[in-house]
Amino acid sequence: MIKRVYADNAATTRLSERAFEAMKPYMTEIYGNPSSLYTEGVEARKAVDKAREDIAKCLNAQPNEIFFLSGGSEADNWAIKGAAELGERKGKKHIISSKFEHHAVLHTLEYLEKHGFEVTLLDVHEDGLVRPEELEAAIREDTALITIMYANNEIGTIQPIKELAAIAKKHGVVFHTDAVQAVGTIPVDVKELGVDMLSLSSHKFHGPKGVGALYVRKGIRLPNLVHGGAQERGLRAGTENIAGVVGMAEALKESVEVMDERNKRLEKMRDRLIDNLLKIDRSRINGDRVHRLPGNVNMCFQGIEGESLLLSLDLKGVAASSGSACTSGSLDPSHVLLSIGLPHEVAHGSIRMTFSTENTEEDIDYILAELPPIVDRLRSMSPLWEKIIKNDK
Repeated sequence: MIKRVYADNAATTRLSERAFEAMKPYMTEIYGNPSSLYTEGVEARKAVDKAREDIAKCLNAQPNEIFFLSGGSEADNWAIKGAAELGERKGKKHIISSKFEHHAVLHTLEYLEKHGFEVTLLDVHEDGLVRPEELEAAIREDTALITIMYANNEIGTIQPIKELAAIAKKHGVVFHTDAVQAVGTIPVDVKELGVDMLSLSSHKFHGPKGVGALYVRKGIRLPNLVHGGAQERGLRAGTENIAGVVGMAEALKESVEVMDERNKRLEKMRDRLIDNLLKIDRSRINGDRVHRLPGNVNMCFQGIEGESLLLSLDLKGVAASSGSACTSGSLDPSHVLLSIGLPHEVAHGSIRMTFSTENTEEDIDYILAELPPIVDRLRSMSPLWEKIIKNDK
């Protein structure tokens, strides 16, 4: 039987047993509508309120600054469109972001451009990092919003969010960060960071799918996202996903509790994998090695197609990806890898492996045993690799 190694935790994670157990009662026993006044509804409301308090505590926020949503994409959409509307009321229609944001951000910005907004996308350079001085230089009198992701979903680089948010505050500009890959993975303190809004998604830290949250700093009044009922303080109507928010809160608490010990182990595994894979001829690591998520390995191997590499790995029992799960059907090279300056032919040969608390040193051993021979085999059949070798002679 082929060993299975799950190495795509940036796409999604397995629901933790602790989160699953916490969710169960709210599926079959405490199933009342939280807006109801009778006992079943009151018990459901208590669960929602407790989940909000727990998540706020993990982020060093106030409970009334946490809004429950369906996930990171909805949170990004509400934050960006909402801030854009607030800015437009003041005659401000300029937004700053970066070239390698998640498509939940980039496509929302494209939508706003069609509605009269102007967008500046900052370079992220070869190391995958935004330069604070370049952000400050891009700010204008009519800048309504700055939205920069905390940690990149493909190459794992961690941005200097505290410094970037301070620049935004200095100029009186609202600052949002897509922290979907950061929350539950690295420490996130919204007060210390100084951000105005922050998006997170449950299934990235072993919580259930289909639930997320947006932190909105007290004092920012976003326009309604969904009109209807009084849920989420009247801003996002719809009966709450009780089991989902309970599971999200439990998963986040668990992730925060084990974070220090887990990250030390993951960093050791990550670095060992990178160091050994760099021994392969014409391989490269993408993104900064220091300012990087503990479980992220993103590499390119010249002369092969990433899709062939992924399918070959899957046959050997390894689940990995070539980039964002949201663009897995695309044959185009990753916009993230292009944004850090990789040529198309190199970006096509990329692979992303992302690890969680459930991965082991044995998983790394297995990948190191299986991946290099696959690269050799694919290169032996590749006209591109033949051309690369020929040009070197």
